[in-house]
Amino acid sequence: MKFKNTLFLSTALFSLFCFSQQPSTNADVVEKALQQKNKLTQNSLVKNIVFENIGPTVMSGRVTDVDVNPNDPTEFYVAYASGGVWHTTNNGSTFTPILDNANTQNVGDIAVDWNNKTIWVGTGENNSSRSSYAGIGILKSTDNGKNWINVGLKDSHHIGRILINPNNPNEVIIGVTGHLYSPNQERGIYKTTDGGNTWSQKLFVDDMSGIIDVQHSPNNFNIMYAASWTKDRKAWNFDGSGNNSAIYKSTDAGETWTKISTERSGFPTGTGVGRIGLAIFNDNVVYALHDSQFRRTSEGKKETSNALSKDDFKTMTTDAFLKLDDKKLNEYLKTNGFQEKYRAQNVKQLVSSGTVKPIDLARYLEDANSMLFDTPVVGAEVYKSEDGGATWKKTHKNYIDDLYYSYGYYFGEIRVDPQDVNGIYILGVPILKSKDGGATFKSISAENVHSDHQALWVNPKKSGHLINGNDGGLNMSYDDGESWEKLNVNSVGQFYTINVDNASPYNVYGGLQDNGVWVGSHTAREDKSWHQSGQYPWKSIMGGDGMQVQIDSRNHNIVYTGYQFGNYFRLNLETNDQAYIQPKHELGENPYRFNWQTPILLSPHNQDILYLGGNKLMRSMNQGTDWQAISGDLTNGGKKGNVAYGTLTTISESPFQFGLIYTGSDDGLVQITKDAGGSWQNISSTFPKDLWVSRVIASQHKKERVYATLNGYRWDDFKVYAYMSDDYGKTWENIGSNIPASPVNVIKEDPKNENILYLGTDNGAYVSFDIGSSWEAFSNGLPNVAVHDIVIQPEANDLLLGTHGRSIYKTNIAHLQQMNSKMQTNAITLFDVNDVRHSSRWGSSWGQWYDTFEPEIEIAFYSNSSEPKNIKIVSENNSELNTIKVTSSKGFNYASYDLTITEKGKKALEKENSSLDINKSENGKYYLPKGTYTVQIDGTSTKFEIK
Repeated sequence: MKFKNTLFLSTALFSLFCFSQQPSTNADVVEKALQQKNKLTQNSLVKNIVFENIGPTVMSGRVTDVDVNPNDPTEFYVAYASGGVWHTTNNGSTFTPILDNANTQNVGDIAVDWNNKTIWVGTGENNSSRSSYAGIGILKSTDNGKNWINVGLKDSHHIGRILINPNNPNEVIIGVTGHLYSPNQERGIYKTTDGGNTWSQKLFVDDMSGIIDVQHSPNNFNIMYAASWTKDRKAWNFDGSGNNSAIYKSTDAGETWTKISTERSGFPTGTGVGRIGLAIFNDNVVYALHDSQFRRTSEGKKETSNALSKDDFKTMTTDAFLKLDDKKLNEYLKTNGFQEKYRAQNVKQLVSSGTVKPIDLARYLEDANSMLFDTPVVGAEVYKSEDGGATWKKTHKNYIDDLYYSYGYYFGEIRVDPQDVNGIYILGVPILKSKDGGATFKSISAENVHSDHQALWVNPKKSGHLINGNDGGLNMSYDDGESWEKLNVNSVGQFYTINVDNASPYNVYGGLQDNGVWVGSHTAREDKSWHQSGQYPWKSIMGGDGMQVQIDSRNHNIVYTGYQFGNYFRLNLETNDQAYIQPKHELGENPYRFNWQTPILLSPHNQDILYLGGNKLMRSMNQGTDWQAISGDLTNGGKKGNVAYGTLTTISESPFQFGLIYTGSDDGLVQITKDAGGSWQNISSTFPKDLWVSRVIASQHKKERVYATLNGYRWDDFKVYAYMSDDYGKTWENIGSNIPASPVNVIKEDPKNENILYLGTDNGAYVSFDIGSSWEAFSNGLPNVAVHDIVIQPEANDLLLGTHGRSIYKTNIAHLQQMNSKMQTNAITLFDVNDVRHSSRWGSSWGQWYDTFEPEIEIAFYSNSSEPKNIKIVSENNSELNTIKVTSSKGFNYASYDLTITEKGKKALEKENSSLDINKSENGKYYLPKGTYTVQIDGTSTKFEIK
């Protein structure tokens, strides 16, 4: 299911929105924050807390680029929008992440100097989506990602393209797209001739126009073409076209540039010129894929049936409406999902009385989704030049419909087969190929290929060999797209939200960017064993862009979830029944505004009661069957634009009192009601204005306590906004303290220890043991990735992080939850060690071809110093059986013990118990027999049993 946002905005509004722009965060502040996080990570009390990635992998995340070894196409790199860079040497069977030790996972483009194995990464996604995260400049590695250096352009935010001179690897061209939400000067074409030590800006268009694509002639690095793109995204609007979107040419390797898309050239010019993608066959033949935002002429509109459409009602008079055939009107009302009470006769009565106007039957349907498809722009079009860009001709006569709709800004890639001047590929929804130079096209999408296409590599030596990167991951074809193989083995899902149920073992649910809602057991293994059974351990339960999930605590098969803009359903996973439950406004009223990520919440007091936030707060007392608005507009009323805005983003109800509810909006308002919606109060007047309220949380430990986080991402404002109130929001305390600058997405209380908070930003996760006075950084197994959601499974004491780029991470927090003042003063705190069931298989294997089975237990302790420690394993008679030497860090520590004993320890046990005869295992080691043993560290001890 495909829905994005529309693009058209007048020049006047464009100027107005630019004028109201808040200042973006300075690149120096961002760099300082990265340094601060690195230092915080090194000294963190929780740096040894290990996070495990639990997938899923079969449904992947958005790919931005692929770079393939020209001499061995089984080796290539793939870049994900917010999931880093991965490397394969076996044609995609397995991949290794190589950007995990860098300061970001956000990637716009990559380029590899294959002769010297030097990798260039342009950080910051080259798309302009809602979650196209900013980067930190250009990263470079000469050791396959073991080390990265930042070589500049730190205020670029988003990189369009990187070109390396094949004859001089120190000469590199960068197309800089620039800031997404704010104007900036570091845009255009940059060049280095010394491997990134210095940069020179060779082309600057303006502070709202960057370079989205730049390509060079395959055999002539001197000849280059670049595409500039004028765009402006705001939380309420996106304008993806303008006068300065154009094509430029250089004949001196990017030193100087000339605008070649002039009126005389035949290429479109003016305010409707959108994103442009480029493909170069040789010095003279160039293709351009243009996202035309010019309006279609009336004869260019698609033919419609004789059935009524909403456009018919926009100009219809009352008299004409009352004369409509009832059967025809009812067909329109039923087909378009009008409530049962709105049928021909009663609607005509409403119109006749003046309560409703005919145009209201159109407005009733005009939500954010429908507007995506109703904007009559020209859309995708392909142009070709055969004289080096001097003149251009459109390759096709008809419109290329059903490829871009009105959101071509999200695509814009075109490729030409290096062995066939007439063989081109254009990427959108779906992917199309042409073998006649763009005169006609054919879809080469398939049932196992995601519909949104972002990157394509065409083998220059073997026609038909393609590697395709899309919103769902990677696909490979050897027959020119007639069939595809899926290469999804990387855990790079872009989760918006996650949740857990109370089943045993419990299940994890999550909504993915463009990839629906998935569910799987938290114990599911991420390996290929499912190929044998044919049953992948995760499964999809909803399409579209996956959104929030609520699970009935009485029956985990009853799930509430949906897709973007408030399209929610009640699902019964046991019977596969589903009911559409989006609240509907009354005919004649303004439609409700629903956020892209519409919030929902099951009441902790009654699992039949469901809340859903539009611009008003809706409540259902019967599982979403019927709805009532229990508030007026809880936002600032919205703004004129093409993105739903002035909407609720977060809802929380206090577990102490039914009807004590908080809401947060995308335009900076936090509101409270203490009487189930009878009255509301704005409690956010002291907050910075106009920021996105990413989370509001009613405390589960103290009735008067509430937490709120605000997010400035949509202003390119990366400061930390996190607050706590102990008086229902009358006064607020800033609890952001030492968190490095990065927009905050989520805050969560620990359910067992009221002093512990967890927080997720666009660049990682943190924990506080003192209600936000100070924060510790998580890092072990967790890269610098956007954390969108945090959930805790209270029975298992598991903390789960929903990341937007690296799927879901899990760790156990039972030890963290024990943090108290005593632990912080004692030299050592030794945690309980789990008992173990004895096995005769220890140290042996099923056969010579199998690995040896070696047990291990975890010994966990908290230390108030960083120094070497001896962990002793002793018998009940205090005989020393083994010693483990570790170097402890200040904070939580974990040592692994394989249950072996020394020769001396064996003899001591046999002396204590004459009936024991401890023999060596197949691996030559002695293992502990059944019994009770003690772990000792610096005078502290705990026992465990081998049963």
